[in-house]
Amino acid sequence: MVVTLSLYLFTILTIIVILFQLCLAAGLPWGAASMGGKYPGKYPPKMRLVASVNALVLTGMMVIAWARAGRAFPEIYSISLVGIWVMVVFFALGTVMNVITPSKIERIWAPVAFGQFVTSLLFALG
Repeated sequence: MVVTLSLYLFTILTIIVILFQLCLAAGLPWGAASMGGKYPGKYPPKMRLVASVNALVLTGMMVIAWARAGRAFPEIYSISLVGIWVMVVFFALGTVMNVITPSKIERIWAPVAFGQFVTSLLFALG
């Protein structure tokens, strides 16, 4: 039950971040809420590509989470056993980075990253 609820919460949080990254990639002027606010307004073309790659990486992490929780993608379950720990470290660092960012607006992502950290840790331990 805890793993299932964690999986759904992780998925919702991650979809929110993916949508945000896709919005940045599409040119919405939300750059102040990402990358320490280094690119306020619209991202330059290179950073739009980075945002697209971020969306793909996060999608891959969702696949790993679903595999680790045993809900989908059984063919990559063995990969998910290691991948989930990579995710735990990634979201722990993401939480810290979002807390210490010089961009006040970017700090809104700290609770999201923390939620992703906690839920991925639950998958890793489960």
